[in-house]
Amino acid sequence: MANKQVATLAGGCFWCIESAFNTVEGVDNAISGYAGGEKADPTYEEVCKGDTGHAEVVQINFDADIISYREILEIFFALHNPTQLNRQGNDVGTQYRSAIFYHDEAQKAEAEKIVAEITEDAIWPDPVVTEIVAINNYYPAEEYHQSYFKNNPQNQYCSMVVAPKLAKFKKTFASRLRSDA
Repeated sequence: MANKQVATLAGGCFWCIESAFNTVEGVDNAISGYAGGEKADPTYEEVCKGDTGHAEVVQINFDADIISYREILEIFFALHNPTQLNRQGNDVGTQYRSAIFYHDEAQKAEAEKIVAEITEDAIWPDPVVTEIVAINNYYPAEEYHQSYFKNNPQNQYCSMVVAPKLAKFKKTFASRLRSDA
């Protein structure tokens, strides 16, 4: 019997995070969405204004017998810069914050542990600002955001930002990718 779990992560624009995780062995699916804010059923336009409190997130459904939550977090931290407060590169605003929305106390403990290790090992020259907070809500993004990079590789943002990140990701995590990735 599979050991199904869920992780919800925010690391800037959800297109890159979602695209990467949908290629990982053991991940059933990664779904772009919004979490952490006050507004019920927000739209992309509302979240982009920065006043809903939501972050762009990816909810990852995975089989923990194939890939651990720890490995999910290791990939997450390789996909974005966790030292940039409320931004990722040119994407600026609280909706682009780095956050781990934990689903239980075990996930919280693992998130705190990996952040402490990253800090202790001085992997980044600046302090890690990733929030570690309990999941209080999650809303899937509009359908056109799902598999956005796969469906829109010609989009300028995708070709300039997402494609290079995914190429680096696939090289670094080649052993963790599905055979069809």
